[in-house]
Amino acid sequence: MRVWKKIFTTALSERLVYRGDFALGTLMRFLPIVTQIFLWWAIYDSIAASQAAEQMVESAVGGSEVNGSELSSATEAVQIGGFGFRDMVAYYLITMLARAFSSMPGLASGIALQIREGEIKRYLIQPIDLISFLLINRVAHKVAYYAIAFAPFGLVFFLCRDYFVGGFPPPHLFAAFVGSLVMGFLIGFFLEAAIGMIGFWFLEVSSLLFLYMLFSFFLSGHMFPISLLPDSIEWFVNLLPLKYLAYFPAAVFLGKIPDEDLPMEMAIEAAWLTFFIVVCRWSYSRGVARYSGYGG
Repeated sequence: MRVWKKIFTTALSERLVYRGDFALGTLMRFLPIVTQIFLWWAIYDSIAASQAAEQMVESAVGGSEVNGSELSSATEAVQIGGFGFRDMVAYYLITMLARAFSSMPGLASGIALQIREGEIKRYLIQPIDLISFLLINRVAHKVAYYAIAFAPFGLVFFLCRDYFVGGFPPPHLFAAFVGSLVMGFLIGFFLEAAIGMIGFWFLEVSSLLFLYMLFSFFLSGHMFPISLLPDSIEWFVNLLPLKYLAYFPAAVFLGKIPDEDLPMEMAIEAAWLTFFIVVCRWSYSRGVARYSGYGG
């Protein structure tokens, strides 16, 4: 524990050097939400206009018409995949928060690089476990990031507070939300670390990492809620662990997961976390057993 504490405090001090970058980066992260607001408003508005046109045709005999205020109200009432317009904006805000937890930039490629260049050998001769060292470093990174980015996050969420129609979730949902964020962070870490361990066999993992990032962007719910997918695809995507990186925490916070389904979903997320811990540890032990280093 003393070793881990030393690693954590050193890594935290190192990352606090970049506190200005963290704060600016957080604000830049939320800039695309402005585009998303206009984009989704146009989508919901077009659906509402289509419905209003049908209504006008049906009521033409009676001489009634749909005015602008009614159309605006209709836009607010449109539901897509269980999400209204305001829900959709709130969803994007929460997924950005969740992805900031679960994203691990440079982790897999960094592990593969250490294997390829022989730096991995220091973990074989020193009493420090590679996976534990990297995990503590990532924890320090997230602590430093959120400590500095708390103000920008708070500002953005305050300005967008009207989009959270249901307000703050009840205590049991908020506890599940925090738990899903923590497990999402750990799943993201051990999943990418396992990809990096492939470097023991192939040395280079950039192509595999690119494929993972591509599928993760779409299937984690970062781009859109997976409930918008056709039923023929949604059931399969729900079986994958990627939804716990973005979609699931947001759905929990917004109350989109029924209370009776929540314990099972949390248990499945915990099961996926256990699976990736085992895979990561197994890959590391097998990789080290076949590793060879040459030169001075």
